[in-house]
Amino acid sequence: MNRSIYHLTAALQSEIVIPELPDCSGDMILTVCHYIIKLCSSREDQQDDKVISLIEKLSDSVKNDRTDIFENQSFAILLRSFVTELKVYFKVPNSKGTTLNPIELLAVFIDFLLEIYDGIWYGISVYDDSFVSCQTELKFLITFLGDKPVSQPTSLDENKNVLTDIEAVANDVGSFFYSFFFHIEEEDWTPDYHSRDLALDDILEKVEQVNEKIKEQCIAASWKMLTPNTSVVSLFLFDSLLDDLKVLMIQKYETSIDVKDQIRTIHEELKLLRFFFEHMEVQQHPELEGFLIQTSDIAYEVLYILTSYAHVWYLTLRLPQVMEKIKLIRMPLEKLNKYPTEQVSSQAEKPPEDILADFHAEANRIEEVSLEAQTPSIEENIFVGLDDEANEITKLLLGNQKGQQIISIWGMPGLGKTTLAKKIYSDDRIVQYFHKRASCVISQTYNKKNTLISILMLMSNFEREGLSELDEDTLGGKLYQSLCGKGIRYLIILDDIWEDVWSDLHRYFPENQSGSRILFTTRFQKIGFQASEKSIVHNLRFLTDDECWKLLQMKVFHDVPCPLELVDIGMKIARNCDGLPLAVVVIAAVLANIKKNKTKWEEVAESLGTHISKDNSCMKILELSYNYLPMHLKPCFLYFGAFEEDTEIPVQKLTSLWVAEGFVEKVKQKNSNAVSYGYLTDLISRGLVQVGKRKSDGGVKTCYVHDLLREMCLTIAEKDNFMKVIQNQLPIYVPHHRLIILSSSITPFSRPFGLHVRSLLGYLPSPSKFIFSNMELVKVLDLSPRWSLGTEIEKLDLLRFFRASAMPSSIGICRNLEYLFVDTVRSDQLQNVIFKMVTLRHLHFKGVDDWHEREFMDESFQINNLEAFSTLLIKDENDMKILRYSPFLRKLKCKLAFVGNSSAPYYYPTLNLLNHLESLSMLFEAFGIISNLISLPLNLRKLTLTNFKLNSKEMKMIGELPKLEVLKLESARIEDYKWNPNEDEFQQLRFLKLYNMRVELNVSSDDFPRLEQLVLTKFDTAIPSSLGDIPTLVKIEVKWCTKEVEESASEIQDEQIDNGNELLKVIIIS
Repeated sequence: MNRSIYHLTAALQSEIVIPELPDCSGDMILTVCHYIIKLCSSREDQQDDKVISLIEKLSDSVKNDRTDIFENQSFAILLRSFVTELKVYFKVPNSKGTTLNPIELLAVFIDFLLEIYDGIWYGISVYDDSFVSCQTELKFLITFLGDKPVSQPTSLDENKNVLTDIEAVANDVGSFFYSFFFHIEEEDWTPDYHSRDLALDDILEKVEQVNEKIKEQCIAASWKMLTPNTSVVSLFLFDSLLDDLKVLMIQKYETSIDVKDQIRTIHEELKLLRFFFEHMEVQQHPELEGFLIQTSDIAYEVLYILTSYAHVWYLTLRLPQVMEKIKLIRMPLEKLNKYPTEQVSSQAEKPPEDILADFHAEANRIEEVSLEAQTPSIEENIFVGLDDEANEITKLLLGNQKGQQIISIWGMPGLGKTTLAKKIYSDDRIVQYFHKRASCVISQTYNKKNTLISILMLMSNFEREGLSELDEDTLGGKLYQSLCGKGIRYLIILDDIWEDVWSDLHRYFPENQSGSRILFTTRFQKIGFQASEKSIVHNLRFLTDDECWKLLQMKVFHDVPCPLELVDIGMKIARNCDGLPLAVVVIAAVLANIKKNKTKWEEVAESLGTHISKDNSCMKILELSYNYLPMHLKPCFLYFGAFEEDTEIPVQKLTSLWVAEGFVEKVKQKNSNAVSYGYLTDLISRGLVQVGKRKSDGGVKTCYVHDLLREMCLTIAEKDNFMKVIQNQLPIYVPHHRLIILSSSITPFSRPFGLHVRSLLGYLPSPSKFIFSNMELVKVLDLSPRWSLGTEIEKLDLLRFFRASAMPSSIGICRNLEYLFVDTVRSDQLQNVIFKMVTLRHLHFKGVDDWHEREFMDESFQINNLEAFSTLLIKDENDMKILRYSPFLRKLKCKLAFVGNSSAPYYYPTLNLLNHLESLSMLFEAFGIISNLISLPLNLRKLTLTNFKLNSKEMKMIGELPKLEVLKLESARIEDYKWNPNEDEFQQLRFLKLYNMRVELNVSSDDFPRLEQLVLTKFDTAIPSSLGDIPTLVKIEVKWCTKEVEESASEIQDEQIDNGNELLKVIIIS
C-alpha cells in the first residue's frame, strides 16, 4: 500500500487537475488517502476494501502510462470515481472494530478536518471571517477532547451529551468540506458562495451551543484524581515542568491578567509541593514516587490546556479545578512532612479519593523476589564458553597475595555471573586451597540476619533453629570467630550483591593474612571499587556466536546431535541472541517445546525479540534492574529505546537530549551536560549500558544497550505512555509523550497526530507543511539530517532542542531554545537570529554562507550564553565580535580563513578573552602560510591544531598551558622539524596525537610525566625508546606510518616486556 501511495503522490502533486475541484485538490485528496490508510490500520475488519482497491488502481494507472499521465483519461475517470467514494469518510468513523476509544476517534476526525483546512489555506487565497472562526472553534474542540477530565475512557458516560453534540458539529463540518471542496458536479458548475456562508453560520451557531454545554459541565465537574498519563517521573522532570509553566506565564499569557494570576498561584503551589518532595526524598518516604506521579500529572494537565487552543473563558473555569486537585495532594503531604512516617501510618486519616492507596500500590508494584529463585538457569550442569574467564578469576583467587582480597565479577543481567561463580566455587583447585568456603545469594531483598545464618551453616555444623534465635550482632560475632583462627584461608562468594551490603558485612570477615578471598557478582561496577582500594573488578564478556550456538544445542538437544536441516537456522538464532547467555536459555526453552522442523524454527527466528521479551522469567530479571534504579535514572534509561537497534549512540547527543527533555538536575555552578554525563556513567557502572568508543581523554564517546535491554525499554516506555516507537506505518493516534519514527519509508503527506506529544524524533514524512500545527507541547525535535522543513516553526513556545538539515528562518521565535544542530546556516540567520537567542547554549553546524554584510553594528549582538560552538569561520574583526559576545564558551571549533591579503593573509582571534574555554579546535584553511599562535586561553584541557606552522616559542606556549591534557597536532609543521620540550612543559598531558607530520621527537621519560596514550598516524620519524619508560604510558598506537616508526614501536614493546612491564600495549596498523 505504501508503494501505491508513492505513485499516487507523484501524480497528484503533478499538474493533473480536476476542473470541478479547487486547484489544491491533489494535495487534499492525498490527505484523505492517508487518513483512510491510517484509519484502516486501526481497524480489525476490512470494511474499506473498496476504497483501498481504488487507490491501488489509481497507482497502477500511473505506473502503466506515466508518460501520458496528463492526458490519461482512464486515470481521470478513476480519480473522479474515487472522489465520489470519499464521502463516507467525511463523518466521524464508528469506533467498533478499532483500537481507539470514541473520544480518541472523534479527536482524530477533527484533526483530519483541520488538516483539510490547512490544505485549503495553502491553495485558496479568498476566505472570510466565518471560515477562520470555524477553524478556531475546531481547534478548541480538539483541545477539549484531549483535556484530562474528558480524555479518560472512564469519563465517557458523564460527558456523553457533550460528546454527542461535538460529534454532530464535526459531521456538519465534514459534510460542508465534502460538499464545497470535493463534490463533483457538472463541468459548468460554479461554487455557491452564499450557500457556503449560510452553512458556515449554521455550524458556528451549533458550536456556540456546544460551548455553553461545556461551560455548564466545567462548573458542575468534580475534582477527582484520575489515572496518571505516565508513571515515569522524577524530581528533575517535575522541575522542568515548573520551568515550562513559568515560561508560559511570562511569554504567552502576559496580556491576560486573570489567567496569568491563576497560573502564578498554581506555579507557587506546585513549587511548595516540590519542597515537600525534596524533604521526602531525604527521609526516603516510600510514598514519594506515588505522590510525584500524581503531581506531575497535574502539571502536565496545566501545560496542556495552556499550550493548546483553549478559550480564555475555558481557562478561567479549568484552572481553579486544578487548584482543588493540588489541595487534595497537599493535605497528606503536609502530614507526611510534619510527622515521622510511623506516626503517619497510625494517626493520619485516609486522604480523599483514596490517593494514598494508589500511591502505596505504586510503591509496592515491584515484587520482592530472590534472583536465585526467579532467574532461568543458564547452566543446569551445562557450562559453555567463558572457560578463559573462569581460569583468569581462579588464578586471582589462588594468587600469592597474603592479605584479604576482594574480586568482583561485574556485568549486565543475564551474562552468567552466577553460573561462573558457581563453576569457580566447585573447582577442585579452589576446594583444596581454601579451608572454609561459603556461597550466599544476596539480591535486592538483602536480609542481614538470614545472610549471616546461611554463611555460618556452610562454614560450620550449626543448625538453623539454634541460629535463628540469635540477634545479628551475636551471629556476626560467631562468624568472625569461626574465621579468625591462625592460618585459616577462607573464600566467601556473595552473589548478586547490591549497594551498601558490603559496608554492612565487612567487619565480620577478619583480615588474617592467610590469603583469604571475597568474590562478588554484581550489576554495579562501583560496588567492587568501593569495597577496597585493592579490589579487582572483572568485566564479564559476552559469549561468542560459536559459544551461543553450542549452548543452544546443549539446552535444546542435550546429548543428541542437532538435525542437519536445523543447523543453519539454529546458528542464525544463536547469533541473534547477541552473546547473552540468558537470551540463549530463554529462546532454547521455546525451541525445546515446539516441533523440531525448519519451518517452526524460521518462525522463531523471525520473532526472536518477541519470544525473549514475552518470557516473564527472563524479563523479570531484567526489569529488576530498572525497577530499582533511582527515579532520575529511569527516564534516562528508557530513552535508549528511541535509538535504532545495534547502533552506537553519540554521548554528546544523548546527554543533550536528556537535558532538553528535563531529565537532568540543574546544579548551581555546574554544567548541565556534565551532570547528564554523570547519569550515563552511573548507568554504565550498573551494567545496563555498554561503552562503545572512548574519547582521547578517556571519556565515553559512544554507548549502546544490549538488544534485550532495548526490548525491555520499549515495552515499559509504551506501557507507561512514556514513548512510542514507530517502525513502519504511523498510527492514527499517539497517546504517548514521545514519538519516535525509526523508518524512513513513511509515506508522504502522512503527519503524526498526538495531543500530548512532547518530543518528536526520527524520520518525518515529507513534505511536512503542517507537521507541528497539532503539537504545541513539543520540547524536542530531533529530525533526520536528510529532512528539511517544508514550512516554518510556529507556536513551539517550549522547544528546547532542534536538529535538522537546514534551519527555518522563524527559528528566532523559539525563545527558549537551548540546543541547535543544523548542517548549514545562512549568514543573516547567524547575525539577526541566533545571536539574539539568549537561552541558546549549544550551536553546531557544518558550514555557514559567507556574510552578506561584513559591517556589523555592535548593537546587533548581545551577551549570549553559548557554551559550545562549531564551526565558526573567522575572516576578520567582525567575526571576532561573535566570540566577544560569547564569554561563557567552554568548547569551540573554528576555521581560520585564508583571505589572500599579502599583508594580512588571515585573522587570528583574540582567544585569551574566553576564560571558560576548555576545548579548542582550530583549522587553518591554507597549509604552508605562516600562522602564528598569538594567544591561548589558560583553562584549555584539550587542543587540536590543523595546518599550523609552529615555532619553538609557540610550542612553549602550548606546553605551559597548566591544565592541558589532550593535544592533537594534525598536518602541522614544527620549526626545524624538531620537538625539544622543556622540563616544565606538558606536565598534565595524558593524550598526544601526531597526524601527517614529520618531526624528530627529542624527548625523555621525564618530558611527559603523565602521558597515557601516544597515537601516531602517517608519521615518518622513529619513536625514541625513552618514551617507553614513562611510567604512566599504557598505549602506543601506530597507524599507516613508515617501517622505521613501526620497528621503533615494536622495539619499545620488547624492551618493556624484558623490563617486566606487561601493561604497555603497542598497536600497529599498516
